[in-house]
Amino acid sequence: MARLLAPETLSNTAEFTVSELSQALKRTVEDAYGHVRVRGEISGFRGPHSSGHCYFALKDESAKIEAVIWKGVAGRMRFKPQEGLEVIATGKLTTYPGSSKYQIVIESLEPAGVGALMALMEERKKKLAAEGLFDEARKQLLPYLPEVIGVVTSPTGAVIRDILHRLEDRFPRRVLVWPVRVQGEGSAEQIAAAIRGFNALEPGGPIPQPELLIVARGGGSLEDLWSFNEEIVVRAAADSMIPLISAVGHETDVTLIDFAADKRAPTPTAAAEMAVPVRADLFVEVQGYARRMLSCWSRGQDFRRNELRAATRALPSASELLALPRQRLDGASSSLPRALRANTHAHHRRFAQAAAGMTLKVLRAQVSHSAHRLEVSGTQLQRCARATLRHRRERFEGLAVRLQASKLANQQAQRMRIAREQERLQRLAERARRALVTLLDRRQARLDSSAKLLTALSYRGVLARGFALVRDAEGRSVHAAAAVGAGARLNVEFADGRVGVTADGERPPGAATDKPSVVHKSAPKRTPKAVDQGSLF
Repeated sequence: MARLLAPETLSNTAEFTVSELSQALKRTVEDAYGHVRVRGEISGFRGPHSSGHCYFALKDESAKIEAVIWKGVAGRMRFKPQEGLEVIATGKLTTYPGSSKYQIVIESLEPAGVGALMALMEERKKKLAAEGLFDEARKQLLPYLPEVIGVVTSPTGAVIRDILHRLEDRFPRRVLVWPVRVQGEGSAEQIAAAIRGFNALEPGGPIPQPELLIVARGGGSLEDLWSFNEEIVVRAAADSMIPLISAVGHETDVTLIDFAADKRAPTPTAAAEMAVPVRADLFVEVQGYARRMLSCWSRGQDFRRNELRAATRALPSASELLALPRQRLDGASSSLPRALRANTHAHHRRFAQAAAGMTLKVLRAQVSHSAHRLEVSGTQLQRCARATLRHRRERFEGLAVRLQASKLANQQAQRMRIAREQERLQRLAERARRALVTLLDRRQARLDSSAKLLTALSYRGVLARGFALVRDAEGRSVHAAAAVGAGARLNVEFADGRVGVTADGERPPGAATDKPSVVHKSAPKRTPKAVDQGSLF
């Protein structure tokens, strides 16, 4: 008897395809667990995939679970995954039907404990130090008395009040505050943007560029100060052209920005003390310099006065200095009349000799000679002018011939260039036409493939294989025989149409309440193909 009932019992068991069973398991896992927090060690992480997604596993001593971080989430994460690091992952538990395994889709990631953070910090410190960001040669000297001081900190904390109070006590200066978040999501990006923003200001603009920057935050745990260990903040501090003081935490707190900054202050108050000197001390120092300058000036005047008196005593008297010139003047005065008479006689003799040589015949000969030279010079000038004109004309004719040849060559080159461009344009138009045809063919093929897939996944394909879909009078699907009462009106849909029927109230023996509502006939079972998960996009 059992052998006779076995086929009937098997025929009443619900039949699932592999895809339906995978989807049912997926819904069960997601509904039962939803968002979870998992602690484990990152294993198998080799960096982001070419698609931008991250794939790895979380493991402990006895188990392992696959994990994935989508591209958009990975780009927004403040903490990046690293191989061998113990982390706490928060995400959604789901399944991957393509390989029949469950996995966690991570939405946030954080290190597990201070030890992991310290290890990550040391590794990042070695990497940045190898790039030379911590070298002493990169550090700048702080200005002695800056006119404008830029402060990057939270506007609501006690840090900015301490800095302003200390500056007011020591030497009041103009302070520009760039408000940022000093911990939490997005704080590292805000701090780096503030440093680069101060450097981007124009020195003579409406908002002047600060001469000194202070990056400050109060004390806290390593997790609270982690924003100042981010690589983006350290690189911004190292690239700053404005001298920068790091004042993060208390004296015992150490962050990576301390190594990249030009000066490290143990506290924000100490940073304000490093920024400016004490005004009262400067007044005392200036007064001391003034007294010393006045004393030096007095001693210098006394020394010059003594030197002038000594030089005055060593100089000779005026009568002694003029005695010799007076004697020479007397000698020259006594010899001047004789010298004038002798000079007059000498000029008279020279005049007489010149007058004897200037006769009418000599003058005519000189005029004739000058006229002959003028005529010869005129003839030579005419020959030179004609030769120069002929040479210029020949040169201009040669240049005209060369210009005409160059014009013809340029026209020919332009025609050839236009022909080449037209040929290139035709080739590009042909390539564009072929590319458009190829693109249209590919799009048509994708459309046909999608239509075939839609047809294959439609329930009407199941009806075409001989199955039927049962609905009640209100059009709702009937999932179990227990839901059908005696005399109930039913609507049975086949592949070629619908048929209205009335239930007789009798149930087949062994019917279960979870019997599927789809009535099927005996037909050769087909093994459905596994649906490929496809691209993760």
